[in-house]
Amino acid sequence: MELINSILSIDPNYILIGLLSLFFFLEQVTINPYSFQNRGKHLFQNLLFQLSLTLLNLVFLGIQLQWIEWLTRHQIGLLHWTEWPYWVKLALGVVFYDLTTYWIHRASHHVPLLWRLHRVHHSDTQMDSSTTFRFHPLEIIFIYQTGNVLTAAIFGTDMTALALYYLILYVFFFLEHSNLNYPKWLNHTLGMVLVMPDHHRVHHHKDQQYTDSNFADIFILWDRLFKTFKWISVKKSDFGLKEFDSEDKQTFLYLMKSPFQSLKKNQKTN
Repeated sequence: MELINSILSIDPNYILIGLLSLFFFLEQVTINPYSFQNRGKHLFQNLLFQLSLTLLNLVFLGIQLQWIEWLTRHQIGLLHWTEWPYWVKLALGVVFYDLTTYWIHRASHHVPLLWRLHRVHHSDTQMDSSTTFRFHPLEIIFIYQTGNVLTAAIFGTDMTALALYYLILYVFFFLEHSNLNYPKWLNHTLGMVLVMPDHHRVHHHKDQQYTDSNFADIFILWDRLFKTFKWISVKKSDFGLKEFDSEDKQTFLYLMKSPFQSLKKNQKTN
């Protein structure tokens, strides 16, 4: 537990910078499965999303953590009713946070109001490691952070479990979005339980029947269990959403404004 606590005590921003530096470097020095140009511009646009989230979190992240701390202090949630060792509760906490995120993610594809925000992440037509950051900050703050509080209220997960979950989550996010070649055998071994990059590439397919699949972030078991798993070989031209194909619709400012444009313009495009 001391090692885990030491790792979790590191500023998350340093971890994100380290992961981005590692995966972006690997994308430059290895043969990529999908080639594209203007990587520097693409990186800059996606970093602006993370910067805006970081600034907003100066206010909102503290509110989320205060709620979870209050729930833990008052021993609210299922895990507080058990006598299991803390490491078991910690592991289950990661599982429960991922399960809640699966259902929130799935709802974000089927509830029009949520989709208007979430489609920003799917707008990226040239996916690479920096796509990890392409989320509308309002989606993270008002939807996913609320989901974290609900998870703590229902299951009794604490802030240590949340920190560990996000540490694991971001490693998976960079693995899943990076423009790197991975061994195919992973899909049929670890990929029976965990989300593999090829699984997540299907999720970024612009054909909506594939976009609306493979919602899990860490455990692909959720998709297999709840019948949302799909498989197809993904080409470079398959990424993104058709409504964002033009270059002028790939900018940070356009994407930040896009959820608030007319509902007609924001309908799903097959």
